[in-house]
Parts: sequence; C-alpha cells; structure tokens
Amino acid sequence: MLSLDIPQRTSQSQLTQINRILIIEDEDLIRDMIVLALEEEGYEVITAKDGRTGLNLLQGNDCPLSDSPFDLILLDLMLPEVNGLDICRFLRYKGNIVPILILSAKASETDRVLGLEVGADDYLTKPFSMRELVARCRALLRRQRAYSIPQNAVKQFGDITLFPEECRVIVRDEEINLSPKEFRLLELFMGYPKRVWSREQLIENIWGPDFLGDTKTVDVHIRWLREKLEQDPSNPEYLITVRGFGYRFG
Repeated sequence: MLSLDIPQRTSQSQLTQINRILIIEDEDLIRDMIVLALEEEGYEVITAKDGRTGLNLLQGNDCPLSDSPFDLILLDLMLPEVNGLDICRFLRYKGNIVPILILSAKASETDRVLGLEVGADDYLTKPFSMRELVARCRALLRRQRAYSIPQNAVKQFGDITLFPEECRVIVRDEEINLSPKEFRLLELFMGYPKRVWSREQLIENIWGPDFLGDTKTVDVHIRWLREKLEQDPSNPEYLITVRGFGYRFG
C-alpha cells in the first residue's frame, strides 16, 4: 500500500521552471498516484506502462540517447518488455546523465546496491510515502540544476584529466566511463586537491541534504572510483583514505 499523503501544492510562482518528469511504471494505481502528487507540485509528467515505450519516449523526436527530453526519470525495475535495470544501464552506456530514481519492491541491500551500481541516482522501496517521493524528486532536480551551471575549466591531476562540460574523464590516455555520482565525486575532489573530506561532507555536496541513505554509500562509490582510476586499487595513488577523517585526493 502507498501512503496517500499528497504534499501541499506548491504555487506556480514558487517554481523557477517547469520540470518534465518521466514515470516508467506498469502498476496503474501507483503510476496514477505519483502523477497526481507530482502534478500538484507543478511538474509536467509523462508516463509509460512498459520499458519499450519508456525508451521510445526518451528518444523523443529522434533525440539521441546521450541527451534527454526529461529532467528526471522515475523507474520501476520489474517492467514488461524491457526491465528497469537494462534501461538504466543502457542510458548510462549512451552517456545520458538524466537523474534516475528507482522505485522498486525489491528492498534488499543487494538490490539497492545493484541499482546504484548500474547508474541510478537514488533508490526508493515500495511501499513509500508520497511526501518522501516528492522530497527526493525535489532534491534530485535541485542537484541537477546546480550541476548544470557551466564549469569551463578543464581539471588535471597526474594522469587524470576531467572535462566538466563534456562529462568526460581521461585516465592514462584512455577515456573511462563514470556514473553521474562518480563523475561528480571526482570533479569535487579534483577541484580541491589534498583537502580532506568527511563522509558527511561528501554526502552534503554530492547527494544533498535530503539524502536519507547510509554514509556507507560514500565508501561504495569511492571503491568503484578507485577501480576505474587506480592502477592498484588496493594501494591507491589518488583517492587516499585518511583514517578517522574521510578521504582526500592526491
């Protein structure tokens, strides 16, 4: 059962822009309730009942999958035609960095980690409160807007070069694929080399103050980054653990 506590309506004058949200969910009741809650907040909502229709909507009018006609995707995992994990994995493979919030009845730690590992930005288990869903949507959209502010300077440290406007990273003359969270973590670290960041500070800057998960999420993402950046992840050269404090870069 869903909690039907529809959040109080946000007036149109309070919205700086109208965000377009795509919901890919095959359960009619859940989909309709989410649409109601988000439209009450002033968002433009588009829906799909299966994975194939969702992918077609994401391509829009011949829009390449590296771009997106949407500002946020709410994605169920167990979908007809194409499942949610495959959609998420495919979008990230194509370089699409639109925020993705997974909605799933799969509540185990393994399922949550897998969802985040294939490129989702957040994971919400069913049943959920509509207030929490709307709060997470706001947080993801807010961070996406902040991240979209142009940052022109190419960052370089050792064998790593980061191109902020192109969302590309070159390591030892080879381009590597990073998830949105991994990219943002690396960009933050490279902007402040040698600075020590606590897990709480990294959560605040990358996941945002509304993040409700565990700080172990940081350790998981650091491990993934090391596997992609370091020649020897067990003896890192770039992402250094500062025991009792957190992490530093370089």
